[in-house]
Amino acid sequence: MPISPYVAAIRDRIGASRLLLPSVTAIVYGDDGEILLVKQRDGSAWSTPGGAIEPDEDPTDAVVRETWEETGLLVKPVALIGVFGGPHFVVRYANGDETQYVMTVFECLRVSGSLSGSSEEVTATQFVSEADFSALDVSPWTRDVLPLCYARPKQPIISSPVWAPPP
Repeated sequence: MPISPYVAAIRDRIGASRLLLPSVTAIVYGDDGEILLVKQRDGSAWSTPGGAIEPDEDPTDAVVRETWEETGLLVKPVALIGVFGGPHFVVRYANGDETQYVMTVFECLRVSGSLSGSSEEVTATQFVSEADFSALDVSPWTRDVLPLCYARPKQPIISSPVWAPPP
């Protein structure tokens, strides 16, 4: 689903202004440590399966749903990789809408299903090695987060805060 009814209703009120949304991302590893990527239908950038969390939806349900919708794979979240946000998580869509995501990243195991080549939201799916990743057209957040994921972190990644109270 390209835009949820919830986000569409907010857009009716605020227009294209920046909207802060909680989101999820699935890191699905291949047999040799590759990471499953999807090529977004909006533009040509590659990213991981994921998307916005709907009202009343648990984040783990959202990552399972989004991965299924985009790839045809049923997954099971097994670990929290980290929570990320900030200026690299701003997405400007072709229609002028701007969204900034706060992204919860889960490691997910494949349970069943067949990897689809495309869906309503993506034009391609592919497991990508760390060596091949650097040559892809990806969004800024993907460039920041995926190198951390290729290392298969054993603990959640927590960035060091830079905010400090005023003097």
